[in-house]
Amino acid sequence: MNKVYLDNAATTPIADNVLQDMYDKFKNNFGNASTLYSFGRDAHTILENSRQVIANSINANADEIVFTSGGTESDNTAIIQVAKARKNLGNHIITTAIEHEAVLKPLEYLKNNGFEVTYLPVDKNGNISLEDLKNSLNDKTILVSVMYGNNEVGSLMPIHEIGELLKDHQAVFHTDAVQAYGLRDIDVKRDHIDLLSTSAHKINGPKMLGFLYRKNGIDFPSFIKGGDQEEKRRAGTENIPAISGFATAVSNLTNEHKLVLNKKFYEFKKRIEQAFIDNKIDFEINGQISHDNLQHVLNLWIKGISTYLMQTNLDLDGIAVSGGSACTAGSIEPSHVLKAMYGSDSDRINESIRISFGQYTTVEDVDVFIGSAVKIIKRLKK
Repeated sequence: MNKVYLDNAATTPIADNVLQDMYDKFKNNFGNASTLYSFGRDAHTILENSRQVIANSINANADEIVFTSGGTESDNTAIIQVAKARKNLGNHIITTAIEHEAVLKPLEYLKNNGFEVTYLPVDKNGNISLEDLKNSLNDKTILVSVMYGNNEVGSLMPIHEIGELLKDHQAVFHTDAVQAYGLRDIDVKRDHIDLLSTSAHKINGPKMLGFLYRKNGIDFPSFIKGGDQEEKRRAGTENIPAISGFATAVSNLTNEHKLVLNKKFYEFKKRIEQAFIDNKIDFEINGQISHDNLQHVLNLWIKGISTYLMQTNLDLDGIAVSGGSACTAGSIEPSHVLKAMYGSDSDRINESIRISFGQYTTVEDVDVFIGSAVKIIKRLKK
């Protein structure tokens, strides 16, 4: 059986040149970047060269990039440390109802420790209202955390407009860009972003690595306590091979390559949509297929068939899709994103699957999915 992987929003296979670069560094550059002898200096050079490559990708300064263990640590650091450092200015935080758990759970922690959190609602396409955000801001608001693009339905948030709104406000602007990084044109200066979180394994890089962009002037103590690595901003010996691999993965995603990928992914979505229409499948798209969305994510409501049943049958055919965020895959709770979009009584929240493409997804993969899905749905409908 040829397996088809369509869950790239959960994680991506490591790119060949990333793997080769990491192998080379593991073998030949094992020094601790904080030491002063040549082994350490060589490692430190790789570290800083990689930092510069990554900084360039979002139009940041190299000294504004802090390497972390991934998007979750970056989100937790930004949210918890900003709130604690600025609590003398207020205790109010604004976010959206469809954030990733890596944002929602630290906010829940803060709520239990005296902070007030406003959760902006979304419409049926997964979009927030800027007016709702404006009306929620007050003189006690110290942080606004809004994801760049949603990991389950692909809706993009008005990041530039939020940045413009907040640039003269005391609130720090954080965005979880884990799904958008590598596919969207991100410019932290243009969009007045103060803090930005990413994860390497979403762009064919290594797992357990990410970075937090931290604008110069946004000060708070290290979330991880220990040594003085990362200019005292994140303790722990840097993983030089993985960081070098991350930089290689970033270098692979040129602007031209991003355009090619987004065009390919959009065509994949339209191909699936048209095939389901042609085969008279009873379905709807959660959100919308739009050039203004993240192109690698497609969320489908297969009417009358449970998420679990659809996933299981596709898996038996060797096809991997998701029911939502992989980080809550072990939970029996339905998607909080679809709940926010359609209400807790909607059948969609228990009858939807997420398909997500990557740079190695082919049209043949998509056609295998279509053939298998149509067969399964028609069989189960009987």
